[in-house]
Amino acid sequence: MNAYDWLRNLPVTYAVDECKVIEVSFNKGSRKDYFRNTTLQNLEKGDLICVEGVSGFDVGEVSLNGEIVRLQMKKRGVKEDNPEMKKVLRRASDRDIDTWRHSKSREKEALIRSRAISKQLKLDMKLSEVEIQADSRKATFFYIADGRVDFRELIKIFAGEFKLKVEMRQIGARQESAKVGGIGSCGRELCCSTWLTEFKSVNTTAARYQNLSINQTKLSGQCGRLKCCLNYELDTYLDALQHFPDNCDSIQVAKGNAFLIKKDIFKNLMWYTLPDSNKQYPLTIERVKKIKGLNAQGVIPEELEAVDVTSSKTKEIEPEFVELVGQISLRSLEKADRKKKQQQQQKQQRPQQQKAQQQKGQQQNPNRQQGQPPRQQRPPQQRPPQRPNQPPKE
Repeated sequence: MNAYDWLRNLPVTYAVDECKVIEVSFNKGSRKDYFRNTTLQNLEKGDLICVEGVSGFDVGEVSLNGEIVRLQMKKRGVKEDNPEMKKVLRRASDRDIDTWRHSKSREKEALIRSRAISKQLKLDMKLSEVEIQADSRKATFFYIADGRVDFRELIKIFAGEFKLKVEMRQIGARQESAKVGGIGSCGRELCCSTWLTEFKSVNTTAARYQNLSINQTKLSGQCGRLKCCLNYELDTYLDALQHFPDNCDSIQVAKGNAFLIKKDIFKNLMWYTLPDSNKQYPLTIERVKKIKGLNAQGVIPEELEAVDVTSSKTKEIEPEFVELVGQISLRSLEKADRKKKQQQQQKQQRPQQQKAQQQKGQQQNPNRQQGQPPRQQRPPQQRPPQRPNQPPKE
């Protein structure tokens, strides 16, 4: 039951009028309670504090403080001047936090053991959660049962097994889902575990008014009951249905009696069917009232005069089915394969070319023995450059 503290920075004119009550959450927010801050300590949201418990103390986390606590108390029907309201003792010390964590570590094992004991006693109940006080003096067992359960013998076994005071508290299926939490079909966190405080009754008539299919799997929440959100838009639908005429479940035309199938409050249309066909005919509210008035006078109209319902949205052109086998060109892959084959052929041809060159060199120099290095050829003698013809000396 999280609430945003939007009055956190609101200045208070008189310190006397400041709210002396704070909201404390236990067991990760599954249970919340109000405590009076008699010591007037400056406690902020998220602080761990020690509060009064049953013959001891308990450790909780401050979830709200300030003026918004008064609004939450008014919503839940809690009076600020209640003399039975428990008090805040102190800030939680390191020793208190260690004992609190040790007690919380026992809850899972206690839940498994308690379920086994209740099954042995053949009790028609389901244990959903165990909450142990910080000082390990008391444990609260939350259970679900359809009827009354006699757990006097169970309490004796629990007290001897866990060595603490036992309190049994019955809750409903919706309270269990609020404690467990989860994600709904809408993709958001469950309303019962975040902000919903009052569980109003929900029935299938709410789904019928909203033209929803009566499908139990789709209309049920995680608790197994009908979804609470079916009531959210019900008032809007009821207001819109007031404009539709009453007693128009069937009207008479020349082809026979037309029966009402559904009402479309968004388009103000009423859909009818004729007995000889499965086709549905949308009629306006004015046309239905006119036919009903004619039937009251003993006049039977020839046709229903259905409205042509066409959507204003442009229809998307769906691509036709095309056989793609044999039409897809894989030239890029073929080119890569051809290149790969050419490289392999070149690798295979290289040793053959080298061998052919060696044989050709041996044929040109037959006197050269194998293993002897070739003779070094003498460089050609350079002749002196010829001088140009000079005239004879006298």
